[in-house]
Amino acid sequence: MKPSALFLQPDRLALRRRGLAHWGLLILWGLVCLPSGAEIYRCGNAYTNQPDPGAQCARMGTPAVTVIEGTRVHGERSPTTAKAAGKPAAAPASDVNPSEKVDTAVQKERDQQARQILEAELAKAFARQAEMARLWNNGEPDKQGDEFKNPAKYQQRVAELRMALLRLEADILGLQRELARLGTVAAKP
Repeated sequence: MKPSALFLQPDRLALRRRGLAHWGLLILWGLVCLPSGAEIYRCGNAYTNQPDPGAQCARMGTPAVTVIEGTRVHGERSPTTAKAAGKPAAAPASDVNPSEKVDTAVQKERDQQARQILEAELAKAFARQAEMARLWNNGEPDKQGDEFKNPAKYQQRVAELRMALLRLEADILGLQRELARLGTVAAKP
């Protein structure tokens, strides 16, 4: 960079700031000089702010501004409002210090509940798999309705059944992995 360019930069910044200040003053002056609210006229059953010169319209005046205060959420306080009220801010119940350990009995109970849920889901998945395998019929499901006349529809249903079986197998494997992670190995009923 040339030394002269370094000296011109502060002048450009000053000009920019002055330009922004002039625009700000111009906008502020425009807001102050504008009327605060438009007058409303009633012309028969219609309300307007631009009445027709020939129509008999009654001036309603400027409407009053209505401010509706928002509602407050019950039960939660921000730390600033709690300090203002003279009460300490309580930490939400979901905030748990990760360095603190959960009681062994509580953790065993949680693991037992998780195990029961996973075993119930696994039983449902096995039941769905058995039903799908019955419908699949070793890759040759029974034709239904207009599938005798429309072989493409039959092939589409066969493909859908195959994909459903593959999804169920993947679900069963995932549930068995989760149960193995918890220390329980479930066998196929």
